[in-house]
Amino acid sequence: MRVTAITARLRTWARASGEWLQGNTITLLENGEAFFPALLQAIDSAQQEILLQTYIFATDATGRRIADALARAAARGVSVRVLVDGFGGAAFVRELMNDLSAAGVETLIFRRELRVFSLHRQRLRRLHRKVTVIDGRVAFVGGINIIDDFDAEAPGHPRYDYSVRVEGALLEPILDSSRRLWRQVAWASLRLRIRGLFGAGAQSGATGNMRAAFLIRDNLRHRDDIENAYLDAIGRAREEIVLANAYFFPGLRFRHALLAAAARGVKVTLLLQGVADHPLMQYATRALYPIFLENGIRLFEYQRSILHAKVAVIDRHWATVGSSNIDPFSLMLAREANVAVIDREFAATLSASISTAMHDGAVELHREDWARQPIIRRLLCWLAYLAVRLAAGIAGIKSD
Repeated sequence: MRVTAITARLRTWARASGEWLQGNTITLLENGEAFFPALLQAIDSAQQEILLQTYIFATDATGRRIADALARAAARGVSVRVLVDGFGGAAFVRELMNDLSAAGVETLIFRRELRVFSLHRQRLRRLHRKVTVIDGRVAFVGGINIIDDFDAEAPGHPRYDYSVRVEGALLEPILDSSRRLWRQVAWASLRLRIRGLFGAGAQSGATGNMRAAFLIRDNLRHRDDIENAYLDAIGRAREEIVLANAYFFPGLRFRHALLAAAARGVKVTLLLQGVADHPLMQYATRALYPIFLENGIRLFEYQRSILHAKVAVIDRHWATVGSSNIDPFSLMLAREANVAVIDREFAATLSASISTAMHDGAVELHREDWARQPIIRRLLCWLAYLAVRLAAGIAGIKSD
């Protein structure tokens, strides 16, 4: 009996590596204005269990609304477990965690941040995924943190980002992965006694006809799953690749895959940050612009607000939404989670949304734009490029 149970768990774990499962309904949620109402409604309807994992859990109005909803759920007997990153959730630890714990919400912190300045590899292993599972019947996966939709850097327009609402067969690997991560952090935090048991299993019966996979990046069995999924889809592309990514600093394999796609006639379009919340990474990314532009890849910078999205659409049928940036820190160190979908209708919806963002809020760059840049600015881009490469090297990340 025990061997059978262990075998079943291993099979479920394997599914988290990206097995394509039929029978899903995946709903695209654009920006916090669509995501937060859907999340709050699901929390308020929870009856058994809520598992919420996020990089940032801000103490602003949005964060407090979510915290209040979680406390209400705990008060009516729902098992509520919240896992927040120690670096991104520093304000949560100071201002919200104790109140939530007093309200009956179990909280854990992933790698508490004790040092301000450090490039040690372990310090850069952050919990960057944004996953919530409720009653094993619905899950949310994407790039949206628990934070107000509007940013002081770009007032008037919401932060540009996505999440998806998941129902169906994919709930099983999402729920299993979320519970497993909670257990790992509990043991690592010496919280060996976990109050109560986990709820029932996932309600993973077919609810639609979408084919989807849950992709994670961790430090054990799934180190390269997200990057490999991208590379496989890019390698198969024959018509079009549209990629919107907040922090874009791809390694050699990823760069070569995009250049090879463009060389065989695929239309490749990149939508990247124009308003930067991390200027060093933006300048480093710009050092790569010439090689892309010289090889026929179209580049757009989003100027309306901060672009925080991590999405792609390939050949109008393969799409992904998630938390993983295309940089060495996301692809090789952080805990990430993406959903990949093979469905023409979903891909068309996401593609239309990205096209609208490019049309209404982005500026296209051309080869001559780089040539017209002042020498000092081009030099700053290359210095930033070298700085990011150095930081990755110090952290032990190979630039493959």
